[in-house]
Amino acid sequence: MRQIIIAGNWKMNTTLSEACILVQSMKGELETIDGIEKIVCPPFISLSHIKTILENSSIKLGAQNLFYEEKGAYTGEISPLMLKELCQYVIIGHSERREYFGETGQVVNQKIKAAIQAGILPIVCVGEKLEENEKGQTRQVLETQLKEALNGLSLSSIIIAYEPIWAIGTGKAATASAANAAICYIRKVLSEILGNTAARKSSILYGGSVNEKNTAELLSQSDIDGALVGGASLKADSFISICRQAAAISK
Repeated sequence: MRQIIIAGNWKMNTTLSEACILVQSMKGELETIDGIEKIVCPPFISLSHIKTILENSSIKLGAQNLFYEEKGAYTGEISPLMLKELCQYVIIGHSERREYFGETGQVVNQKIKAAIQAGILPIVCVGEKLEENEKGQTRQVLETQLKEALNGLSLSSIIIAYEPIWAIGTGKAATASAANAAICYIRKVLSEILGNTAARKSSILYGGSVNEKNTAELLSQSDIDGALVGGASLKADSFISICRQAAAISK
């Protein structure tokens, strides 16, 4: 059985003080929720403080990005060596990184390798644009992104987040059945890249306007193993509700 994973991507939101208040307001309730992996991914500036707040708790910490070099003259970047003392997970290849910062499949691949080398578990994002979806190109896009991201890697498992770009931050989530169909295809491609055993062990999450109202339907699908939550993870009550629903489904 693959464990359900609920990860909150806070993106470029919360000051340091706001981040600490948010995680403190969620910590007690989240600690009562068992049977799932709970992850919060705040901005870089808050990682150290939130690590202290979450010490000895069941809530894990993730970063939103990293650079693929360990050290050097890369002004403004954060290396895997800097992150490994702070967090267990890192989001890589989010569509916003690809679109706004020009990250290519090769760059995503380098970042995945760097994270794994440092002992940080990558959450690798893939997903198609609206026009690609409307043209029936979803599978082609997903296959290309996965093959580029995992090129040269031999893994026993990987965490993938399927995030259709047209559903991110729009309030328009993919239907549960459509999301599940895309995720089933992702698992098929993973079996071709990593082998059947690794594909079965890999957790594939859905992301894109996930909230407390659609969580149960999404996570009840056969191949959806959790959620990468955006805006709803910035609201303590919403994120707690999503985690509670996930835990109920996991039993």
